[in-house]
Amino acid sequence: MRPTLVVGNWKMNGSRAVNAELLQAILAGLDTGAGAEGQAACAVCVPAPYLFQCEQLLGGSPVAWGAQDVATEPCGAFTGEVCVSMLQDFGCRYVIVGHSERRGYHGESNEVVARKAKAALDAGLTPIVCVGETLAQREAGETNDIVGGQLHAVLELVGFEDVSRLVLAYEPVWAIGTGKTATPEMAQEVHANLRALVRKCNVDAAETVQILYGGSMKPENAAELLAQPDIDGGLIGGAALKAADFLGIIRAA
Repeated sequence: MRPTLVVGNWKMNGSRAVNAELLQAILAGLDTGAGAEGQAACAVCVPAPYLFQCEQLLGGSPVAWGAQDVATEPCGAFTGEVCVSMLQDFGCRYVIVGHSERRGYHGESNEVVARKAKAALDAGLTPIVCVGETLAQREAGETNDIVGGQLHAVLELVGFEDVSRLVLAYEPVWAIGTGKTATPEMAQEVHANLRALVRKCNVDAAETVQILYGGSMKPENAAELLAQPDIDGGLIGGAALKAADFLGIIRAA
């Protein structure tokens, strides 16, 4: 059985005071006793200015931390970018690459996302590779082609032998802020298709790679989503900014 992973994506939110309160509440609510062995693994991916704060507050705790993006290059004249060695400096374990907001607002191509994933892997970080389709793509019946193309670009560059070192995350962009709902069965169908694509290049990795659901998971729907056979956790947005909600998802997992 694959372990469950719950990752909070804070997006562009937070302050030193708010972060401290949130992280302390999460740590206080986690089970650190005898039953902790069965508890879902969890992490927070925060804006780059707060990585040092996470290192200070979360070091030695059950909560890992990571970044929301990374540069393709190791260093150099790339104003505003953050490279893998900088993330390593602050003890990051994870980094999100290819989030729908990066693809949509910053025009990141499948090739750029693949290069970011490889840069993270080469540095020993775990990239959380996001894939997903828009409403127009969903309605046109292009879901499998879109997410398949996004995933294939990454698999081809990182090498099939390293697939098991990735974490994947499916974001149904069409169901976020549109009033439309992605049912657990809809989510499971895409997750199963993603796992089948991985299986074509690495049978063993297909059984171990974690595929997270990034479509507005909340305490109210987490248990039903996580009961699906190919959903191995969640990439959590708004609910990750509230300790009670984030802990509720972890408990559901």
